[in-house]
Amino acid sequence: MRARTLAFIVAALALWLAAPARAGEAAGFELVMVERAGCAWCQRWNAEVAPLYGKTPEGAQAPLRRHDLAAGQPTAAKAPVRYTPTFLLLRDGREVGRINGYLDDSTFWGLLGAMLKREAGASAAQG
Repeated sequence: MRARTLAFIVAALALWLAAPARAGEAAGFELVMVERAGCAWCQRWNAEVAPLYGKTPEGAQAPLRRHDLAAGQPTAAKAPVRYTPTFLLLRDGREVGRINGYLDDSTFWGLLGAMLKREAGASAAQG
C-alpha cells in the first residue's frame, strides 16, 4: 500500500511540473532569440538569463529557440531584425511581440512578462 501511495505522489508531481510546459505548447507560444557571433549583449543575456530561462514560468509558456542572424532573417519576423539580441514572441509561428536589445535581466523579465500577459489575454478573449 505504501509503495502505491508513493508512486501516486510521484506521478502527480510529474504531471504538475509538466503542466506549465503543456499550457505554453497549447497556446503555441515560442520565444526566438535572434543573435550573432561576437554580440556582447547576447553574451550578457546568455550569462544572466539563459541558465534560468527554461526553469521559469515564462520559459515554460514560451520555450526558447535561437536563430543566428548570419543565417538570414527569421521568416516569422514582421519587420527586419537589425540589432542583436532581438527577442521575437511567436504565437502559432507568427510574431506577436518583440524586444529589441538587452539592457539587464529585470528589464527583460518585465517586458517579456507584459507581452505574455497581453497575448495570453488576447488568446483567452478569442477562444
